[in-house]
Amino acid sequence: MKVSIKQISQMTGFSPATVSNALNRKKGVNEETSRKIFKVAEELGYQTEKTITKIKFVTYRKNGRIIDDSLIFPAMIEGVERQAKELGYETAFSHLNYEDDAFQERLKEVLEDTNSLMILLGTEMMEEDYQPFMDYKGYMIVLDGWCEEMAFDGVLINNTDAACNAVEYLIENGHRRIGYLRGDYRIKAFQYREYGYYRTLGRHGLAEAPEYVVTLGTTLETAYEGMKAYLEEAPALPTAYFADNDVIALGAMRALEEKGIKIPNQVSIVGFDDIRFGSVSTPGLTTIHVHKQEMGEVAVRRALDHIRYSRRQVKMKIQVGTDFLVRGSVRNLDIEEAKGQERMEEVKWQLSN
Repeated sequence: MKVSIKQISQMTGFSPATVSNALNRKKGVNEETSRKIFKVAEELGYQTEKTITKIKFVTYRKNGRIIDDSLIFPAMIEGVERQAKELGYETAFSHLNYEDDAFQERLKEVLEDTNSLMILLGTEMMEEDYQPFMDYKGYMIVLDGWCEEMAFDGVLINNTDAACNAVEYLIENGHRRIGYLRGDYRIKAFQYREYGYYRTLGRHGLAEAPEYVVTLGTTLETAYEGMKAYLEEAPALPTAYFADNDVIALGAMRALEEKGIKIPNQVSIVGFDDIRFGSVSTPGLTTIHVHKQEMGEVAVRRALDHIRYSRRQVKMKIQVGTDFLVRGSVRNLDIEEAKGQERMEEVKWQLSN
């Protein structure tokens, strides 16, 4: 049971306001009073900003099929480290590799450290992977992941809304046959993006078309190889694809181009994440920009709220907004159709005159 300021007030005889001011090192509390309050607080196990000075960033690697090939996580880590430093906290790093023989030992070490505020990178974690953390005695917030039991605070991308916006953009550009490049490892983020894809199709009365859904590997090489094998079957192609992320999109683009299928003239593609390679690909990849550093910063601030407002135990799911970046990988079919009609009208006029 967490120790409250009210309990410390009752033990010391000082008012709750005086206790709060002392614990937060505000002016107006004399040194002797502060000393007594801190002594009782320490005996009761009350955690103050003085007792917790470190933020531990824990990377959970389930299989590396997402985080090993992505460039967005170093930016998240940078955001955590920068924000922690600005607020006077040091950052420690720990790596949990589920495939490592020493995983259980490393996990035990992480769970035994309750003197740090833990930020857990949950990108590759499935629901069952959170189970060992349920009895963690310290404070933990999940970054880029989510536990359905809502046992922890979480900071994640607004995946569903962002995916809806991407598919809406394709529809606005005249596309009605819209496919889905689906990652074969179904992390939580991909599941939410898939929901956004289908939700938007349904909203516009567009029929689901399983023949346009392609499941691919989640690295550049496996996405390329998977799309290459798929195209060997000479399938009917949609006019556009929404991809679970940029890595999958770029791998598929390479396979399409090698097959002689021009982007965006024959097939348009929208990615997700805005990794650096997407801005220099040919054509540039239209994508969803994720505020990576800001996500790390938000996680730090929320973690510190646990200290500053220790009596507020409500769990929060914080979704960070995204930006849509238009580059060259999407063709506007409505404009092309309008141009074609104009040409036809011009030919008709010339023939009639």
